[in-house]
Amino acid sequence: MIFIGFVCCLALYVACNLGANDVANSMGTSVGSKAITLKQAIVIAGVLEFTGAVLFGRQVSSTLAVSIANPDLFVSQPQTLLLGMVAVLMSCGLWLQIATTKNLPVASSHAVVGAIAGFSWVAAGSSAVEWSSLGTISLAWIVTPVLSGTVAAGLYLLIKRWILEQAQPLVQLDTWMPWLSLILVGVFGIVVLPTVVASLPSDFLPTVPRHDFSLGLGGIAALAITVVGWRRLRAEPLTVNSAEIQVVVERQLARFQLLSACCVAFAHGSNDVGNAIAPLATILYIQSTGTVPQSSLEIPLWVLILGGVGIVTGLAIWGKQVITTIGEGIIKLEPSSGFAAELATAATILIASSQGIPVSTSHALVGAVVGVGAVKNWRSLSLDTLKSIALAWIVTIPIATALSAAIFILLRYFFGNSLPT
Repeated sequence: MIFIGFVCCLALYVACNLGANDVANSMGTSVGSKAITLKQAIVIAGVLEFTGAVLFGRQVSSTLAVSIANPDLFVSQPQTLLLGMVAVLMSCGLWLQIATTKNLPVASSHAVVGAIAGFSWVAAGSSAVEWSSLGTISLAWIVTPVLSGTVAAGLYLLIKRWILEQAQPLVQLDTWMPWLSLILVGVFGIVVLPTVVASLPSDFLPTVPRHDFSLGLGGIAALAITVVGWRRLRAEPLTVNSAEIQVVVERQLARFQLLSACCVAFAHGSNDVGNAIAPLATILYIQSTGTVPQSSLEIPLWVLILGGVGIVTGLAIWGKQVITTIGEGIIKLEPSSGFAAELATAATILIASSQGIPVSTSHALVGAVVGVGAVKNWRSLSLDTLKSIALAWIVTIPIATALSAAIFILLRYFFGNSLPT
């Protein structure tokens, strides 16, 4: 019981550091564009991150638990895999805390994947690493910012062309309100709602087809957002100054950005919680069964809750610094550009989560911000900030790999072949 309590605290520590660092990705652009305050960001992100982790976090967690290290090579030595996962938790938590103190938004998925590969190689050689799975994940890391940046650029170009640059932007915004609502709900609803509805008890919807129920919920949400948007737009005072009109338009779009930030927070919780709890779930499985998980691993609900609590705690205590780097350090954002960046990020991460692929939220959001910057003005991008972020991404994998390998060697030296109790 002492050992289980220790690894639970380790997982909570990793989740706290993950919340302090990575949650900036979900709220940084909203704070930077002044759509919401920092305190509001912490509350909103806390609720949505926790919800995403609990409702949608199982698939990525299972992938990390069984698809990076080759489980067949640890069947006869489950204690080696157990100690390796302890090393993963310790190395990831340590590196994420160092990065957060330096205000650098690193990729926690890089850290955990590198850490698992590091101890596996030391424990059983290069064949212990599932190189095909690692290749798929690495490819996803490359595709993520490109896809997110392309979508963000396209969406912002649409808003810029058909609303912001029109002679009557308020009239155009009024016309586009239903379409913006549909795009917003579609990104969240197509991926998330069917999964959530499918998990409901069979007697909850005895007569309504589940896909129709998901479609109906999405339609109601889009209609509600449109109606509220129209009412708020019509409540604005009449203005004659073009600069004032742009302020009104951005103020209205800030509400859409707030909702897109909620989507990103949910998406981040669904994907990145696995970085904290996958090693813990593996350790618990080995402790309870004495065997190694093979093709899949069921993640207990209380473990998902533990990860969600850790993420929220870390965000509340240490999240301010990295939020500033993402929200203000790369490029100056307005609600219109922030909305495009966040919606593209949410779409990219949610699709990856639904497929069980651990991607980097920081990759997606930085790619989206750069995509928006390309449409706005390339020269306005802060290349120094981008270089610092890219360097942090690059060094995360070797540092996490080396840390994990070193800690694993020490743990194996002290514990040998006996399972901790």
